[in-house]
Amino acid sequence: MYQRIVLFVIISVTLFACTSNQKPAAPVKKGLHVSANGRFLIKDGKPFFWLGDTGWLLFNKSSREQVEQYLEDRRKKGFNVIQAMVLHTVPSVNLYGDSSLVNGDIAKPAVTEGNAIGDSTQYDFWDHVDFVIDKAKEKGIYMALVPVWGTNVKEKKVTPEQAKIYAEFLANRYKNKRNIIWLNGGDIRGTEGKEVWDVIGTTLRANDPYHLITFHPRGRTGSSEWFHKEKWLNFNMVQSGHRRYDQDTIKKEQWHYGEDNWKYIEKDYNLKPVKPTIDGEPSYEDIPQGLHDFKQPKWNDADLRRYGYWSVFAGAFGYTYGNNPVMQFNNPKDKDPAYGATRPWQEALNDKGAGQMIHLKNLMLSRISTDEDMSAEEAAEGYFNRIPDQSVIAGAAGGDGEKYNRLMATRGKDYIFVYTYTGRNIPLKMGLIEGDEVKASWFNPRTGISTSIGNFSNVGTHEFDPPGAVKNGNDWVLIIDKI
Repeated sequence: MYQRIVLFVIISVTLFACTSNQKPAAPVKKGLHVSANGRFLIKDGKPFFWLGDTGWLLFNKSSREQVEQYLEDRRKKGFNVIQAMVLHTVPSVNLYGDSSLVNGDIAKPAVTEGNAIGDSTQYDFWDHVDFVIDKAKEKGIYMALVPVWGTNVKEKKVTPEQAKIYAEFLANRYKNKRNIIWLNGGDIRGTEGKEVWDVIGTTLRANDPYHLITFHPRGRTGSSEWFHKEKWLNFNMVQSGHRRYDQDTIKKEQWHYGEDNWKYIEKDYNLKPVKPTIDGEPSYEDIPQGLHDFKQPKWNDADLRRYGYWSVFAGAFGYTYGNNPVMQFNNPKDKDPAYGATRPWQEALNDKGAGQMIHLKNLMLSRISTDEDMSAEEAAEGYFNRIPDQSVIAGAAGGDGEKYNRLMATRGKDYIFVYTYTGRNIPLKMGLIEGDEVKASWFNPRTGISTSIGNFSNVGTHEFDPPGAVKNGNDWVLIIDKI
């Protein structure tokens, strides 16, 4: 009996000692934040692939019923971020005729107390903004808010002193809303009104330390050109813009890369300190190439896919889609629609490109393991160890192609993705992931369907021939997986 008691005590003490020496699991950081390696976003401990839509005039031109219609459509299509202007103009007026400001002064938001059902003040401008944000949260969508569009600052309608008061108002009103991201700026160079942008950025950060902040720049520029090292900027955003190669005439500027939006991402990816980056405004579906000449061809779904896969494979943490009628909530009765929009936004919701963006999101998230025995950190390793790597493409320098013939490659420890926009052959270096053999498949960006093409020896070079004829828009992703 005595021996059994001693043995029990020894075992109990040993187990206690072992348990007490184990490090407790790190608590999961809540909300949206930047990953430890500085390349991606995480939400509540899991990878967050930003799939955005530009609903710029959502607050200005939509009723509450239309808000529900728009957000529900975008939720079903896999979008999880909506980029919208809080103040498109100074002042802004919503669909119900309520103004955002007192006497057009951005330091004096026109807030009306009370928003009870049946109360005439329920459609107060700021109550309507609250409604949209809360409705988006119900649907798992983040609202990426531009406090004031850049044109207003350029036109001297906002002073630094006014901007500070306004930014404090925004931060205090929305700092407890979990689904907020701040997009400082708004289609403008950081040099135009830089003091105002710095004041807004630092004031938001001081009063709202939890939400992410970036800067939405002018076309053919990126936030990192002016704000990369600012403490208030959590991630970079580029606007690759709406022009074709031959329309990109200002060649002397380092940011002008034509349609090669991957170059903006590559530039940001190599900066120090490391910060995530994204193309927050590529060409929109159904908008004239170059914007202003309505006789020009319009960008289509294939173009939007190209911009998406190019930028993400170059190292972006997500992608923002845009549609001409939708971004302005176009009503055919509008007197002056922008950029030649003719169709109602409700019809444009179902344009082909909008329904295809989810396939990019799903492809990237497919690298998260579903093994129930793995920790969340282990399961997501394949997502977070992804890097852009053009060296996987065989051939002499420049073998990855130029313009539409560009091959764009990204890889993790156990997989390789290579995107071709034209369906050209892909000469691939083998042996970059473990195993005597690897398995290969074709992923169709139009449908999201993967088709196996078999196992291949993992040595030397192999040339993969995508389905179909070589032509613009016959795009494919070659997937190589460890067996």
